Amino acid sequence: MLVSVFVAAVSLALFWMAAFTLWWQMHAWRTPETLAATRFESPAGAEGLSFSLLVPARHEQAVLEHTIDRLLESGHRDFEILVIVGHDDPETAEVAERAAAREPERVRVITDTHETKNKPKALNTALPHCRGEVVGVFDAEDQVHPALLAHVDHAFTATGADVVQGGVQLINFHSSWYALRNCLEYFFWFRSRLHLHAAKGFIPLGGNTVFVRTEVLREVGGWDPDCLAEDCDLGVRLSSAGKKVVVAYDADMVTREETPGTLVSLLKQRTRWNQGFLQVYRKRDWRRLPTVGQRMLARHTLTTPFMQAFTGVIIPLNVAVALFLDVPVGVAFITFLPMITAMVTFVFEIVGLHDFGRQYGLRVRLAHYLKLIAGGPFYQLLLAGAAVRAVWREQRGRSEWELTSHVGAHLVREEATR
Repeated sequence: MLVSVFVAAVSLALFWMAAFTLWWQMHAWRTPETLAATRFESPAGAEGLSFSLLVPARHEQAVLEHTIDRLLESGHRDFEILVIVGHDDPETAEVAERAAAREPERVRVITDTHETKNKPKALNTALPHCRGEVVGVFDAEDQVHPALLAHVDHAFTATGADVVQGGVQLINFHSSWYALRNCLEYFFWFRSRLHLHAAKGFIPLGGNTVFVRTEVLREVGGWDPDCLAEDCDLGVRLSSAGKKVVVAYDADMVTREETPGTLVSLLKQRTRWNQGFLQVYRKRDWRRLPTVGQRMLARHTLTTPFMQAFTGVIIPLNVAVALFLDVPVGVAFITFLPMITAMVTFVFEIVGLHDFGRQYGLRVRLAHYLKLIAGGPFYQLLLAGAAVRAVWREQRGRSEWELTSHVGAHLVREEATR
């Protein structure tokens, strides 16, 4: 009897958590008005702000030059690019110095001399050198639209925002079965979910294409140098301080990136993010949010990776209990509820993949839909493994930064999908 009650309670809890997550994930598509409100407004023409664009780069000599060139193509009149390189990374530094020699008025190289390197330390190294009124962050492999800064400038001016978060999209969905799911995750997160967070007043910011007024960033002390999810942490601290965050998404304006090149790289990346979320949760800055609803949303968001891991394990267990153990019919029915939400999520993912391909002009074939469905359980196992590994690393006090390497797979033309 106790086993039946426990299984039923866990199943109902998972069902409602999954249902809420799915509802939040579909936020942007609830009404045509909601969808329209998520887009950038067209710039009015006037450009009133200056930008300092930070590009931390470590062992990124293969992709950095392309990123700098794309940033230099920006149509905005007032911006500078600060490339942050390690003192022990001469290959990347050489690429950055070449760019600075070509465009000395636009590009500066900042050297990070910390013995232990990570992204937040690199960003903090550059912060005192920023001359612009707004600090923007990009990764070394980013493909940035030339009109983005003009749209961000207008978003700040029109809304009075302290922070503007733009869209980021992984593009190379054709590279592997897990790349397909990884791309779709980004699509739902930046296209829809972040808009809900901004509306609720609690937002874990994305790692790049995020713009913060320089005075606000300096006021909160920049980035946490010891956090593995410095972007999430900054968003939580700014939300808790009552700063206004605006999220805008337009398929033409998104910053394009690539997925990790191997499953091991993806596992390490997700481990780092999950461990970072755990660090942010344990710091408890989110408890300073003014409303109960915001604090509940924060708690749910920061613990989501671990609920994903638990769900990936418990759903097969629930099915086994319903099929092989002698439990009441009502309990057996309840154990299948999480599977129902999983199936509904699959349907929305299929629709989302179609919309993703349409918006980005990418050919999505039947094989891609089949890979999306077949890869779902295996992707959940990977997420579960990353969550477990994150907890283990945190308990062991291991917080070294596991770098994700990039090869420029998102720069290959879509004809490669054949």
